[in-house]
Amino acid sequence: MAGNSGGPWGSGGSNQGGGGGNRGGGGGRGPGNEPPQIPEIDELMKRGQEQLRVLMGGRGGRGGFPGGGGGPAFTKGTLAIGGLLALALWLFLSFYTVKPEEQSVELFLGKYSQTGNPGLNFAPWPVVTAEVIPVTREQTENIGVAGSRGNDSGLMLTTDENIVDLDFQVVWNINDPALFLFNLRDPQATIRAVSESAMREIIAASELAPILNRDRAVIADSAQTLIQQTLDSYNAGLNVLRVNLDKADPPTAVIDAFREVQAAEQERDRLERQADAYANRVLAGARGEAAQILEEAEGYRAQVVNEAEGEASRFSAVLTEYRNAPEVTRKRLYIETLERVLGDVDKIILDEPGGGSRQGVVPYLPLNELRRGQSQGSN
Repeated sequence: MAGNSGGPWGSGGSNQGGGGGNRGGGGGRGPGNEPPQIPEIDELMKRGQEQLRVLMGGRGGRGGFPGGGGGPAFTKGTLAIGGLLALALWLFLSFYTVKPEEQSVELFLGKYSQTGNPGLNFAPWPVVTAEVIPVTREQTENIGVAGSRGNDSGLMLTTDENIVDLDFQVVWNINDPALFLFNLRDPQATIRAVSESAMREIIAASELAPILNRDRAVIADSAQTLIQQTLDSYNAGLNVLRVNLDKADPPTAVIDAFREVQAAEQERDRLERQADAYANRVLAGARGEAAQILEEAEGYRAQVVNEAEGEASRFSAVLTEYRNAPEVTRKRLYIETLERVLGDVDKIILDEPGGGSRQGVVPYLPLNELRRGQSQGSN
């Protein structure tokens, strides 16, 4: 058998015979002078398979071509290596790690099987697959903030027919990864829709002034409770940690006019408080003066009544004594009257010796002054 001396398609460059390269001579085309034939596709595939067997450890065929009665395609060592590689790949796909802040959901043929614990877990692939979900990581959904999803999502109507522009955040995490994985198709869209709906419900039951001033914390707590209740009714497996109410203002188009109105209302309240304070002060002073006058009148009345009663009692007592001893009582009354009348008067009593002669007294002697000086010296 001759060797392959042609191109990649095999032999065909030489013919048997002599002379001009044609068998039997002559210029005509005989059976031996046909052009070279292109090999069939099946033959090419067969030769490629034989070359692959040689690369995998087999031996070539006879005549220098692969195949043609060669040895076995795969050896035992090749099969063992392939088995070990397949086992390593299966183990790599079956073992997975869960971090402390994560939980895994294992699916048996696409159906929920169990929840994996933190650490190394085993799920025989491809029968069992696992989805690892972060459960303790806080995730935030911004509503009403410019650029989050349109600028009008924070505009809400109050019960007194005013519009308020709110910016708030909903902070949440996952408390049941199985419910979260199977019951929610788009968690962020669900949380956003539920949060916006709950906040609109609360704002619709409130007036504008408390929202802007003192009730922000109350509104945030109410919104957190309502959002959590709605998500629980969906079996969403989510936990709402807190609601942060960052901004509560009138719409941008009327905020300047609204601030002017607020300033005017505050000025009115200030003037009303000043007027009330002045009225309370004046009223309290008038009431105090009236009470003082009443107390003084009451004291004067009691004094006069008591004095009158005392005089009447004293007169009755004197009358009783007078009836018992008229002469003595009369003299006593005379003496007491003179004592009362002359008790506070500076006076000098001169005894007139010998028929009323005043020759022993110097006419211009200041007896009153002398007497007053003697009293001060004795004191």
